[in-house]
Amino acid sequence: MTAESTVPSPGAPGVQPGHPPVTVMPRPESAAGFRLPARRSPARPASSLPLLLADCLAVLVGALALTGAQRRPLLAALLLVATALLRPRRSRPVHGVHGVLDELPAVCGRTAVAWVSLGALVAAHTPAHALSARTLFLGWAAQTVAACSGRAVVHLRRRRALLRHPRAALVIGPAATAQRVAAAVLRHPRYGVRPVGVVAAHPDGSEGLLPVLTTGEEVQRAIVQNGVLDVLCVHPSVRTAQEPLLRALAESGCTVWEVDADSPSYASHEQLAGFACRRMDLGPRRPDSLGKRLLDLAVSGTLLALLGPLLLVCAVVLRRATGPGVVFRQERVGKDGRPFTLLKFRTYRPVDEHESATRWSVAGEPRMSPFGRFLRRTSLDELLQLWNVFRGDMSLVGPRPERPHFVDEFSRTYPGYAARHRMRTGVTGLAQVHGLRGDTSIEDRARFDNAYIDNWSLWQDVCILLRTAAALVRPTGS
Repeated sequence: MTAESTVPSPGAPGVQPGHPPVTVMPRPESAAGFRLPARRSPARPASSLPLLLADCLAVLVGALALTGAQRRPLLAALLLVATALLRPRRSRPVHGVHGVLDELPAVCGRTAVAWVSLGALVAAHTPAHALSARTLFLGWAAQTVAACSGRAVVHLRRRRALLRHPRAALVIGPAATAQRVAAAVLRHPRYGVRPVGVVAAHPDGSEGLLPVLTTGEEVQRAIVQNGVLDVLCVHPSVRTAQEPLLRALAESGCTVWEVDADSPSYASHEQLAGFACRRMDLGPRRPDSLGKRLLDLAVSGTLLALLGPLLLVCAVVLRRATGPGVVFRQERVGKDGRPFTLLKFRTYRPVDEHESATRWSVAGEPRMSPFGRFLRRTSLDELLQLWNVFRGDMSLVGPRPERPHFVDEFSRTYPGYAARHRMRTGVTGLAQVHGLRGDTSIEDRARFDNAYIDNWSLWQDVCILLRTAAALVRPTGS
């Protein structure tokens, strides 16, 4: 639990000047004043149905070798089932299209296993009608040739489709390295990826094939105009330096790839134009799961029922000490940047709405009454937020919500701050149990909040609630 406002003013400790070269909210709306496209469906892998049909037709061709066999339709059905079960889970690379020669060993192997299994089954069930070695060999050869022929046709059609309609991509990294990787990918159109722009913090002044994008607005324009579906990160520093941008791109439906532009530094079965690559998992997590919501409802409902008399006593004492208007209402920014009204006990009265929206207050505010200081020091002023939790505006555990004025300011100043809004805000959080309350570093808070979201689990929520309860026993105020 935190103070009435948890963000220091520009002159407070922990606030550092400076603006990142590209600032993008993780959701379509951004504090920088531009929008990423609404979440689109990511590029889907090619359907496995054409290859499945090719394999089924190949089974029928192979079954012709069963001429004269007893129960030929049943044997053909068993062969079809065996072939389907032996099909690989993954039938094509992520970039480009397999050639039939790449698949030849696998096709030959699984077809041989299917026919040997069929022969063994028939011999075990009806030894008098066992399939001869000649029948098994002819069936295997016919099915293999038919399967390879059918798959070759499917791959040829897919390769032509990729050449006609490649997936647009952005390349992120130092300008010179990104241009080099982009040029290499453009020289190999068979992979079905077409770079349309380079995202770099600073242009290096050298000539390149692609335009260099240095602002969020330029990135947004490139995505909209080209329908970008892939993002290629070509330098190890990109993940940390441009994490907000990468998260925003992943949220909008792009697939983010880490490409090793130099000598391969990790083992990878995927490659793009000769570069080792692997997929980066930056997609939206689902920390607002059913289990988390049920925990919120159970705990907040129970606490509201148990603490109802205490809340009533606080309201009566505060009313007598400070006059009418004991409930403090303030607009805060919640999940996905949506505003909601936060409830607290009023510990002092701002001069006007502008002060309420833009001034950071601390526990030592001179306008607080003695009882207001007591509420702030013990965090009892935060208990009304249990109603926000019960309603679904907030969660028990999550990043602390802040006012729109400070969300805009710190989203521009601190990389990663805006990414906190990927999940529902909370009454307490990982940052708070690490002492980041009141007059503390916003950069540190953003880092702890994002770490909480990235590694979320229901057990972590329980641990944070227990640590918060322990901290309330020795209140320090904020």
